[in-house]
Amino acid sequence: MNRTTLSLIAGTTALAAVTGFAALTAPDASGDRTTRAAAQLPVQRSSLLCPQPSTSDIAETAYTSFTPVTKATGSSGKAELLAAGEESADGADGKKKTEKADKPVLQPKEPGKPVTGSTDGGESPAQIGTAEGRLAPGWTVQETTQVDAGTGRGLLGTNCTAPDTDFWFPGASTADDRIDYVHLTNPDDSAAVVDIELYGKDGALKTTVGEDITVQPRSSEPVLLSTLVDEPETNLTVHVSVRSGRVGAAVQALDEKAGGDWLAPSADPAGSVVIPGIPKDATSVRLVAFAPGDEDADLKVRLASPSGLISPAGSETLHVKAGMTAAVDLGDVTRGEAGSLVLTPTERSVPVVAAVRVVRGKGTKQETAFIPGSRAVGARASVADNRSKGVTLALTAQGRTAKVKVTASAGSQGGTAATKTFTIKGGTTQNVTAPVPSGLKGTYALTVEPVSGGPVHASRMLESTSAGVTGFTIQPLADDRGTVAVPEAEQDLSVLQR
Repeated sequence: MNRTTLSLIAGTTALAAVTGFAALTAPDASGDRTTRAAAQLPVQRSSLLCPQPSTSDIAETAYTSFTPVTKATGSSGKAELLAAGEESADGADGKKKTEKADKPVLQPKEPGKPVTGSTDGGESPAQIGTAEGRLAPGWTVQETTQVDAGTGRGLLGTNCTAPDTDFWFPGASTADDRIDYVHLTNPDDSAAVVDIELYGKDGALKTTVGEDITVQPRSSEPVLLSTLVDEPETNLTVHVSVRSGRVGAAVQALDEKAGGDWLAPSADPAGSVVIPGIPKDATSVRLVAFAPGDEDADLKVRLASPSGLISPAGSETLHVKAGMTAAVDLGDVTRGEAGSLVLTPTERSVPVVAAVRVVRGKGTKQETAFIPGSRAVGARASVADNRSKGVTLALTAQGRTAKVKVTASAGSQGGTAATKTFTIKGGTTQNVTAPVPSGLKGTYALTVEPVSGGPVHASRMLESTSAGVTGFTIQPLADDRGTVAVPEAEQDLSVLQR
């Protein structure tokens, strides 16, 4: 068998391995090789990483898994969320092995219905999740932690994220009243090597141990940001880049007096940014932006309110110097109405990342959450761990008017799915009354699907009152990437004659 034949077989085999499917058809007699559109097929495997939830002894953490029903997925599949293992002694082959948890935190069996699990205390580890077959397309896991006292007390929530190699976190801090950790979780069987770069108001900060951080196989490494720099910095942008391997990354931001929450990665740098779902009763909103390239960015700052786009008085624009973190306090910018921040270039488009720090309440009853700039919903997005009370769904149509279908799944312990359709006028944000499963028992998931019109951005706020303080957490909804484009492969025997 010659080299060309081997190359053809290897290429076809690789395509089938990546996508789980390859269509091989012989060319017709006419020799017509018109390019056909790639088919959108369900993904066959998904990975999610959940950071260590808390170090507080009184922390109570709930995990909620959900996979929306997707056509053409077959009847088989499995998923599980396992504690990140500790490295053990050498195995018989001389290689390091990792211990596997005796029992998964959760183990869903079917799409369309949430499954829950829980851990308590400050020794709960990070979690590594995988889903295959019919449970893989659109799989989402929410980690929600209640802490009733101490630094960072309140409700902390995050969507567990897929492993990647590059993350931006505008809105972190090493100020005296903040304790911020970057949590790095490695899902693979080989070590990952990571760099952490910090950028303040004057540019890059010199870090002492921010380079060549090794994250052992199937383990998690929390890095306290204040140990990387000599002087405190109120507004920081954190850049996590992976030299080898891949990780999940999230920033846990804890305030001594104003609670805390998870800061999720911002969407990739772009000329325009949408930060969806600022609470209507926010008492303080701080916008933090960063331009990672070599050019300054000049941004128009507008609020997409229920009645249209408006410019905050005194903060109509924001100048972001290249390589430096810019911040502006917008106060109670929403003024009792639903709102999302929309950042667009005043003239020339320069890529930026951005996020907001949101405070609700006053005095000793303040609580904090973060909203990063997010991608549009795309074809479909889901968020888990919705309860019978305390759920606010915000929908933003930045440009054209959009029609959106919102589906509430069955409950984790009972209840029938329900659906509503909403029309969101262009340039507005609406806090909609999301559907709730009839006969709800337990928690449920919300799935957002644009039906027509322009792009839609969305976020979900979850709130819960404990010890007299209303804690809250906000998760943007982004495309679940439940399908992948698979090109049609054809057998072309003419390559053997070239």
